[in-house]
Amino acid sequence: MTTIPIIVDPAVARKSVLYRAPLDEDQTTAQAVAAIVAEVRAGGDAALRILSERFDGVAPAAIDVPRAQWAAAAETLPPDVRAALELSVTEIRRFHERQARNSWIDFSVEGVRGQLVVPLQRVGVYAPGGAAPLPSSLIHAAVPAQVAGVEQIVVCSPPQVATGKPSTLVLAAAHLVGVDQVFAVGGAQAIAAMAYGTESIPRVDKIAGPGNRFVIQAKRLVYGSVGIESLPGPTETLVIADRSANPRYVAADLLAQAEHVEASAILLTPSPELAVAVQTELERQLKLLPEPNATAAAEAVSQRGAIVLVRDLEMAFALSNEYGPEHLCLLLEETWPYVGMVRNAGGIFLGEQSFEVLGDYCAGPSHIMPTEGTARYASPVNVDDFRKVISLVGLNATGLARIGPAAQRLAEAEGLYAHAAAVRIRREHAEAADDNG
Repeated sequence: MTTIPIIVDPAVARKSVLYRAPLDEDQTTAQAVAAIVAEVRAGGDAALRILSERFDGVAPAAIDVPRAQWAAAAETLPPDVRAALELSVTEIRRFHERQARNSWIDFSVEGVRGQLVVPLQRVGVYAPGGAAPLPSSLIHAAVPAQVAGVEQIVVCSPPQVATGKPSTLVLAAAHLVGVDQVFAVGGAQAIAAMAYGTESIPRVDKIAGPGNRFVIQAKRLVYGSVGIESLPGPTETLVIADRSANPRYVAADLLAQAEHVEASAILLTPSPELAVAVQTELERQLKLLPEPNATAAAEAVSQRGAIVLVRDLEMAFALSNEYGPEHLCLLLEETWPYVGMVRNAGGIFLGEQSFEVLGDYCAGPSHIMPTEGTARYASPVNVDDFRKVISLVGLNATGLARIGPAAQRLAEAEGLYAHAAAVRIRREHAEAADDNG
């Protein structure tokens, strides 16, 4: 029997289930990933094949998956599955098309100042394909990149042992979204390949997509050589519920995330009665799950899950903000009065009919959200992840006359006399021209 613990002391919860070790403390993973990245940089495609056989059990004959195979994969899908993927693409695109951000240029008597908002040229998307192939992750990363105007989108996803290619669902999603290339490569080696390039895989400007701890460590390691959108690791859900919540819904929402590998699932509630009811309901629903989902979910709720009893909802939100969950689900009698109390979360899901699973697939926002507490400073994947801002400065003599003295004086104060001279020379030239005019 698997039981999710009920913690009655929030201070204990802070030190246990609500505590995360910093990512860089996992030295074993860091060392393993560093070796993989070095192997890919030195060996290119040959190293990718060796690593695929080592970690995925198959060395694909061709790393680059031909476009015709994507279309063929889409044709094999049951009509309702294909329709669901198409709806997901439509809704994710519709949501992100509202995120308008344009270049601006301000013309004045002093000249021109502004910002050029330009898309990245090439983006790499990682689509997990191990225990559970995730075509939805491909959609939730690639569609915002397309909306941003990215010129080329390449996808890496692990090869399946039976075919040597990414899963049929991932290939079908690639076809329906309309990405540019798909490669049968997974894990940390895929991140290294996209960051540095190989004979087959082009070097990208930025990498997006979730993954296990090896993928996330690889993203940390290659950052700087390539951009990364965030560090979306194993999934997290935190539910805040009051006595009005339906315990069946609460348990279902916790298990929906717990069935992912290495997931965590936490309930904060001021209601002892709800806590006990949810604990019982979790046991009942766990027995209904097939394998390997049941084992993964049971391990998650017993090892990285908890029901934490809090004094009141204000304390629940304070704990949640400290934790910074990926998914914050509010199963409350009234949700809107509490939205303003949320400071740190990847996404907020309001009420029993707006549950997190809808966000995983078709609600609109990208489901690639910050985990491991990075919601303190990071955002879900969005259009701005795939654009950059170039500053534009075109001042004239009038502008120089107004701000030049301040720039010169600040340069002198910093001891940067060549900086100051660049201003002074122009000011002297402008003053001489005025005297001669």
